[in-house]
Amino acid sequence: MVQGAVEIGYGAASQASARRRLTLADWASLPEDEPGELVDGFLAEEEVPDAVHEVIVAWVIGVLRSWLIARGGLVLGSEAKFAVAASSGRKPDASAYLPGSRTPPRRGVIHVPPDIMVEVISPSPRDARRDRVEKLHEYARFGVRWYWLIDPQAATLDLLELGADGRYVHARAAADGVVSGVPGLEGLALDLDALWSEVERLGPESGEAPLVEQR
Repeated sequence: MVQGAVEIGYGAASQASARRRLTLADWASLPEDEPGELVDGFLAEEEVPDAVHEVIVAWVIGVLRSWLIARGGLVLGSEAKFAVAASSGRKPDASAYLPGSRTPPRRGVIHVPPDIMVEVISPSPRDARRDRVEKLHEYARFGVRWYWLIDPQAATLDLLELGADGRYVHARAAADGVVSGVPGLEGLALDLDALWSEVERLGPESGEAPLVEQR
């Protein structure tokens, strides 16, 4: 979900969308295979997530589902489109609505802020700034009560909570062990050791498949 690119490079349709100003309704009606977030009325390029990113997102969604579904909550994946401002829309890596909260519509851009938004920070400085600075302000203005930031490079988790002044403050931060007392999710424990262990099962950095011993 890289913010700041002008042309996406996914074909003529995507390039045409990137060059013209879009409304939230235009953004919502784009084909499912046309990527991008809406930033100040223009389509901005999305990153191509790596395996580390996808393992972490899958883990987060699984953990949230295990706590929320039986209690009547709702978890959304990374393709949900949120109208975070009049001319900007974002697609967080995961989002959740707690039991009793207003839920989003079945279709279209979502104007109902979730209780939790989650972003997994990508390696590039531009992407890190987007998640730590730009989306931080956007999600706060949108009214997202808790913002989770997971940084695979630093192996850290930051749980931010929206204060009465409309700004996020740190509620919890951890790098390993089991995080209990997760704000808003009483009884949920986040086993970071299990998460990083799962990430370690991936192959080498180069993308080459590890050798399989012949028997």
